[in-house]
Parts: sequence; structure tokens; C-alpha cells
Amino acid sequence: MAILDLPLVSPDRDLASFRPLKALHHFRNLVADKEDTKEVFFIIEALKGRKIRAQAKAFLTTRTAHDFMRREETLPIADMLDDHDRWANCSPNSVAQHYISFMKREGLTANGLVDESYAWSPREDRPEDQVEWYVNRIRDTHDLFHVLTTYGRDALGEASLLGFSYAQNHNLGVRFIAYAGAWQIRKVTGTKAPLFAAIREGERLGRSAAKISHQDIEALMREDIDDVRRRLNIGEPAVYRECVEILESEGNMVANVGLSNPQAA
Repeated sequence: MAILDLPLVSPDRDLASFRPLKALHHFRNLVADKEDTKEVFFIIEALKGRKIRAQAKAFLTTRTAHDFMRREETLPIADMLDDHDRWANCSPNSVAQHYISFMKREGLTANGLVDESYAWSPREDRPEDQVEWYVNRIRDTHDLFHVLTTYGRDALGEASLLGFSYAQNHNLGVRFIAYAGAWQIRKVTGTKAPLFAAIREGERLGRSAAKISHQDIEALMREDIDDVRRRLNIGEPAVYRECVEILESEGNMVANVGLSNPQAA
């Protein structure tokens, strides 16, 4: 069935939940095994709240969203992003070339995150509605957020990016992981770096920027990355970079502390 023929919201979908004790339980599991990405999805599901529901409904009723749905019926975003040959004729400073370099350097694929999300909640168990397309679009653009914002994949970079993502998409679970991640880094390292200020900076930058997941991703990939950052009003994460410098000066390897790669929008 075509995406546009699906209901806006399935009656089987729980659009808002707030279960902090469950979130805390899964956060403790994540701290115990920082590579267990499925715990991130449990946290996000437990604390998703109501704002994302309103944002999804508002966007899904627009002509822009309908155009994207028709196009992505045959070419989902994750498949498009993973087709590196598609971007071969893009300029060296295009978003596409920066994205490809990032993904190759980090050993990532967009579909890798898709697979992780379905390992947590199988595709056949997910509600069939337009909201599912919307939340998948947020998921599939996670690493594009990294490229456009310049947040690294170190523990603080992931946490700060989740602050940015929370301001863009309003999932309370994402915000919880951001601040819990900063707390865990502080606990492990004893650093003097202003970690929580870096998360707040991410939230501020996310509020100021246009919503990345609402963009024409295919067109954006072909643009000059500096032009895109200006057009979308994506600011510089100065506090985050200051924190990284402090952590490194203290002898803390930022890639090895705290939470590893909590990839979820």
C-alpha cells in the first residue's frame, strides 16, 4: 500500500508515553553495555512525550510531506544515502561528499541504523501509518545531522547532538539520554569541562536551525555544505569543541568514555 494511502495515525500506535522508571532501568543497562544500542530505543520509546505527536501531524498534512512520501515510496532515504555512486558527480564541498567521507571514516551505513531499530522492534510489529514514515525519516537522517552540525561521534559529540535533535524533534527520551550521557562522562572522567553547557548549546542550536528532517534530502545532498549551513541557520558548537579540548588536555580520550553512539532521533 502506498504511504499516502495509509492512515495518518494507526489506532495501534501509542504516540505519547512518559515512563521515567523504565527509562532509568534501560539507561543503567546501556551504561553497563554501551554498545547495546537497542537500550537507546527503549529509552526513547519510554519518554517520547506529546510534542513529537503534534509536530508529526502538522508536517504530515503539508504538500511538502506528501511530495516526499511519493518520492520515497520507491527510494527510501536510507537507500538513497547509502548509494554513494549516486553522488559521484557532486562537488568536493557538497554535503554528499562530506557525508560519504564521514560514513566511510566511521564505518557506517544508513541502513545499519535501520537494521538496529528493527532488531529492537521488528518491522512487521510496527504500526502501518504515515507517522511511521515520519519517525523513520528522523532516524535515517541521524548521521546527516552529524555532518551538518560537525558534532563528532565521541561520547560528548553524540550527547550534544542529541540535545540538538531534541530541540528539532521534541522527544523527551532523546533529551534524557543527552543529559544522562553528559552525567556519565563527568562521573567516569571527573572532568572540569562544562559538559551540561555543551548539551544546552546543542538545544539552542537545534531551536535556531530549520528542521533538517523536513528538508528535501536529495536536493540538499547536492548543495555546497557551507551554503546549507547558512540556509538552515546551523550554528557552530563552540562549547562542545571547548569541552573536547579540555577533556583531551586532562588525558581523557573522549571516544572511550560515557555512552557510545546513541544513534536515535
